[in-house]
Amino acid sequence: MYLTREEEAMLKGEYGYAAQKSMEILVALGKIYDAERMIEIKSAQISGVSYKSLGDEGLEFIEKLAEDGRVRVPTTLNPCGIDLERWRELGFPEDFAKKQFKVIEAYLKLGIMRTLTCTPYLAGNRPRLGDHIAWSESSAIIYANSVLGARTNREGGPSALAAAIAGRTPLYGLHLDENRSPEIEVKIPRSLSGYGYAALGFLVGRLAGDKIPLFRGIKLISDEELKLLGAALACSGGIPLFHIEGITPEAKLNPKINAPERYEIGVDEIKEVYDELNDYDVDPDLIFIGCPHSSIRELIIFLELLRGRAVKRRTWIFTSRFTRTLGEKLGVVEKLENLGVKVICDTCPIVAPIRKLGIRSIATNSAKGAWFSRNLNGLKVRFMSIEMLVELAVK
Repeated sequence: MYLTREEEAMLKGEYGYAAQKSMEILVALGKIYDAERMIEIKSAQISGVSYKSLGDEGLEFIEKLAEDGRVRVPTTLNPCGIDLERWRELGFPEDFAKKQFKVIEAYLKLGIMRTLTCTPYLAGNRPRLGDHIAWSESSAIIYANSVLGARTNREGGPSALAAAIAGRTPLYGLHLDENRSPEIEVKIPRSLSGYGYAALGFLVGRLAGDKIPLFRGIKLISDEELKLLGAALACSGGIPLFHIEGITPEAKLNPKINAPERYEIGVDEIKEVYDELNDYDVDPDLIFIGCPHSSIRELIIFLELLRGRAVKRRTWIFTSRFTRTLGEKLGVVEKLENLGVKVICDTCPIVAPIRKLGIRSIATNSAKGAWFSRNLNGLKVRFMSIEMLVELAVK
């Protein structure tokens, strides 16, 4: 594997411990995947931020890197385990919060921005078509590759952090043109809407495994629906990239794009996903949207659907602090909170210790949120459209 003089110097420790450790990780990855060389990146997104995921060992590792390390490219953080400003109000334990603040402090010392969102592309870190990046967090990876046309492999938290500190990543996988072609073609009978795309993604992710799908038959899809589709694809499968005929950038650039395997998805198959992800007898303790984090448009849609009605159940919207600030300026957040909806930042229901809050069941419009709530957090689940969630919340 070819290394430049600067890369060799980092590997030898001439730039300090953090740079050396980062290059060791990247070189090991490069050897595993037969990368010929490194490539410079434009940005990084770091997962492994919640103390729930890291534990004391992970915290110690980051603190050690922060002693002499600093990122070389704009770098953003995934959600942590608490809302940093409202954790007491929401009932998060103080001992957990103290550890969480130490994690954030170490990342900030490394020069990483305190975005704390799984949608960095809605909070200032928005790469352009063809940009090489090193992102972790499966829903952010698939959105960057598919919707923005940037290039990243499915990085883990340590490899993305190493790439941020070194400013480069091994040239393999989805950084190469030949590995970005679709491998299966999925035809759907008609365009869906809302959580229907989340259900479609969950179904196709399980069908495709880690193969790159090309969708045909989708005529209209919003950014929010692309977000739900991608998150579900990456959740039930290991998919880092998808194409939609005539819609996503690389499919537009190559109108003759095709795939060797072909499948046709029917409405009945999608309905089966609704049944699989629903515990129909459950009366949820928490209703939420924002997995991945909500956009300003989703906040506005939720408010409009409420039509001035106050919620009668615990109802949370998860979003980035960037989006919340925008919502405050527009008056949306104040109106939502006056109706009893809490707009939560910095965290999400997957990485937060929500069982400590007495939550045993949830309702959401996210297939990813539903699946992880059940399989990671051991909760009962209702999987519903945003319209149905609002009606449930006001009952």
